Amino acid sequence: MTYALVRRDRGPLLDLHTFATRARLHPELVRRLVALGLLEAERDAGGRLWLAPAELATVARIQRLRAGFSLNYAAVGLVLDLLDRIEELQTALRRAGQPAGTTTTHITTNQTTTRTFIGG
Repeated sequence: MTYALVRRDRGPLLDLHTFATRARLHPELVRRLVALGLLEAERDAGGRLWLAPAELATVARIQRLRAGFSLNYAAVGLVLDLLDRIEELQTALRRAGQPAGTTTTHITTNQTTTRTFIGG
């Protein structure tokens, strides 16, 4: 999870009930996901939750991980963080000009190290 130093305009936000309806979840479950840090939300002056429509994709990822691997919410958070980190590393590799799927070999005086870059 990243924390911006400046607030970005994420476009129109959805209130809790509208978001829950679109995600096909109970509003209380959405509140729990926000409390666990799995979803990012903003609170207005009245304490009501507002979520970006882009968080619906995060809900879909959470549901796939829960259904496919029977993970609890703490484990889902860890897996989401790891998947995001992998994506960042793959993006950095692409920018560095290292084609994904290539193999590099480094030979030192005592050992040979072979690394295969996976991704695309």
